[in-house]
Amino acid sequence: MALLKFRPSLSPQERDAALMRRASWRYPDGVEVATEYWPLSAEYQVVTAVSADSFAPIMEIVFEWNDVFDISVFPAVSAEEGLRVGPEVFGRLPRMQQPAG
Repeated sequence: MALLKFRPSLSPQERDAALMRRASWRYPDGVEVATEYWPLSAEYQVVTAVSADSFAPIMEIVFEWNDVFDISVFPAVSAEEGLRVGPEVFGRLPRMQQPAG
């Protein structure tokens, strides 16, 4: 998940230029876009969910757009995936191990 908001220092012309840049920009290879929203709020301009097999294309997105956006990236899994892998992950946590005795 990624939340993007315009940097407060941008002029209206720089914001418009960024929107025009987005119109022709494509996500890098290795990224599958689940969804991209452009909220009608002052807080965030882009909310997107993507998947990738490595962090490299996510980093590429951040580097491409961090000149005009403050970007927050949050690793996330679907509820279905979390329920599937959760028991295995919890089983490996030292604090969840039963003391020998």
